[in-house]
Amino acid sequence: MSFIIRRAIEKDVQAVHDLITELAVFEKEPDAVEITVQDLLNDGFSERPKFKLFVAEENNTVIGIALFYERYSTWKGKTIHLEDLIVTKSRQKIGAGKALYTAVLKYAYDHNFNRVAWEVIDWNTNAVNFYKSTGATYLNDWSVVQMNKENLAKFIENN
Repeated sequence: MSFIIRRAIEKDVQAVHDLITELAVFEKEPDAVEITVQDLLNDGFSERPKFKLFVAEENNTVIGIALFYERYSTWKGKTIHLEDLIVTKSRQKIGAGKALYTAVLKYAYDHNFNRVAWEVIDWNTNAVNFYKSTGATYLNDWSVVQMNKENLAKFIENN
């Protein structure tokens, strides 16, 4: 293994933002990233961080991330949401993605969480097949529902 997995530190944030942007391009939404490096610093490294972050590092370069946060399920109790698992395209297939995934699952196991959940785009068959191969349940019958900031404002103004 030519890389290490570790908790992110503040100096990693620019590389984290770059990987988030790379993922947006891969997911065919190159202009969707609205957060800034400063947002990541404020939200992830404050007194009460909004998320946790593991990085894969190779030769002092961040090549992958796993960003996750705690949430609560009315059915299962303490859960973790894995927001994004990203490995830069040029370093995929070296095991960094699986190592990041394992780090998040180990964190959940060690801290007695009852579930880890995430979304995956259905056309990303490599990811879908990987997750299924690890024992994860792929929920075909569920759809993701979102309300963006603009529509949230419209709803509140009209209700």
